[in-house]
Amino acid sequence: MSQHVATRSADTSIGGGMFLDDFEVGQSWTSPARTIGEADLVNFAGISGDYNPLHTDEEFASQTQFGGRIFHGPGVFAIATGLESRLGIKEGTAIAFLGMNWSLKGAVKIGDTIRVEQSVGEVRPSSSKPDRGIISFEVQVVNQRDEVVQEGQWLVMFKRRP
Repeated sequence: MSQHVATRSADTSIGGGMFLDDFEVGQSWTSPARTIGEADLVNFAGISGDYNPLHTDEEFASQTQFGGRIFHGPGVFAIATGLESRLGIKEGTAIAFLGMNWSLKGAVKIGDTIRVEQSVGEVRPSSSKPDRGIISFEVQVVNQRDEVVQEGQWLVMFKRRP
């Protein structure tokens, strides 16, 4: 399995992304890492309207099985999509994010550092539209202790090479 780290430079003349034809099953990448901060939690609570005390009340959250506040699960997913986008593989070549099958496996606390590990699970050219196809990515969000905190599959439609 080939392993790529997010160090590739984008070729802006073609958008820098990979075409459907460039992907191989088993190909993998690791995104840059990012530490979750207080501002992430506050901003996500404000955007989503989710002020559950598990996220916003340290006194309450300290009495739970988590021992303190945890970041919103959908917030972790949102940050994971941003980390994955920094890989540059979809720049100018992805047509649409089609869906996901996603599981939350563990809590993320303020101060945790997460990264995305992604591999190609399936490459499926379209039978009805020859200029495109679908990639199924196996995706894991991993913390600084190498624990998988979220995982699943993302389906993305890509252009084929012209």
